[in-house]
Amino acid sequence: MRSSAAARRYARALFSLAREAGAIEAARDELRRVASLFEAIPELRRTLFRPLRPAAQRRAALRGVAERMQLSRDVRNFLVYLVDQRRLVDFDAIRAEFERLADDAAGRLHADVVSAGPLRDEQRERLRRALAAHTGREVDLEVRVDPALIGGAIARVGGLVFDGSLRTQLAVLRDNLTRG
Repeated sequence: MRSSAAARRYARALFSLAREAGAIEAARDELRRVASLFEAIPELRRTLFRPLRPAAQRRAALRGVAERMQLSRDVRNFLVYLVDQRRLVDFDAIRAEFERLADDAAGRLHADVVSAGPLRDEQRERLRRALAAHTGREVDLEVRVDPALIGGAIARVGGLVFDGSLRTQLAVLRDNLTRG
């Protein structure tokens, strides 16, 4: 997901507040919980994100939700501020950018891995260690399965792509054979 310049600014503002309070991971967790709630209750999302509804009603509803979820004062005020600024519609992009900032601060990278089949725990750990050694940073893996790969895996870490798929290896072999 690409974030807009506005989403990046809002995420940086919340990140600064969380860093000053020493609560980056707590804020990340709270944003994840809010995102899960929006996903689980689409009607709540539609109600809060629709600017045609009076802002006072949306603020009151959001405050009630935040209170029941026991969100920190900073995250609660931030979400209400997004309603006031008509930026709650950017919540997903703001959250994604906050996650990226939190990962950078922790020296952690996110890796998207697509494999031909499910990876066993020891395979996941070996892949995580290899990517961490190559990048010099801690790596979190998100693994998806795509049987079309035939065998192997493709890992995307930051701007790097490591393609160890059998499909790619066969394509390289075919090219080498056709060139002579």
